[in-house]
Amino acid sequence: MIATANKQIEANNLKVIKDQLGYEALLNKKFHQASELCTDQQLKSLCNQASQTHKQNFNSLKTYLDSHQ
Repeated sequence: MIATANKQIEANNLKVIKDQLGYEALLNKKFHQASELCTDQQLKSLCNQASQTHKQNFNSLKTYLDSHQ
């Protein structure tokens, strides 16, 4: 598929984006789990920040993907 007026994404790029969505979701989950296990408040805060960053990355990618379909 070549990008056309309706903004479709090429198949190989679509696979990369979908893979990245999976990675971002997994990292969000893992950092969230790690923050729950932390007793050190600074480390807990860092894990929570990382979790939020990956959640934002996921949402940005999803928004981009949705706008091209």
